Amino acid sequence: MTPRTLFRRFAFAEAVTWTLLIAGLIIKAVVGAPQLTLTIIGGIHGAVFLGYAVIASLTGVNQRWGAARTMLAVALAIVPYATIPFEIYVERSGRLKGEWRRSHSGDTRDDHWFDRLYRWFIMRPVLLAIVMLVVVSAIFGALLLAGPPGGWPKQ
Repeated sequence: MTPRTLFRRFAFAEAVTWTLLIAGLIIKAVVGAPQLTLTIIGGIHGAVFLGYAVIASLTGVNQRWGAARTMLAVALAIVPYATIPFEIYVERSGRLKGEWRRSHSGDTRDDHWFDRLYRWFIMRPVLLAIVMLVVVSAIFGALLLAGPPGGWPKQ
């Protein structure tokens, strides 16, 4: 799977889960759907959001978007449906072209320790997927323990 395919799938999935979350909120307000429904939808949305953040970061490093564009890609997931115009922008501007950078390209930027570590993980996709899953699960678990933003204690 190319960086383009993976990024586009997660950008679309993020928009789909926004739709589910907004629909759930409307249904709860109009019909009075149980809170459990929103909790489940919110959990799915949260997991996809974190997955998108990881994939956007991984793609940004691979495609050499730079820190600002990569952080923008992640931050736009906070805004409903904003991942779609960003995905269209990076697609049209050619910023999703190419394969995974599995070897040194001759570019001096590939000499950095982070790029060597990145290529090491890219060459071990199963290990990379496990590490990403563990990281996303740990963040998701910490957020579940913290509870919803409206329930946080006031300082």
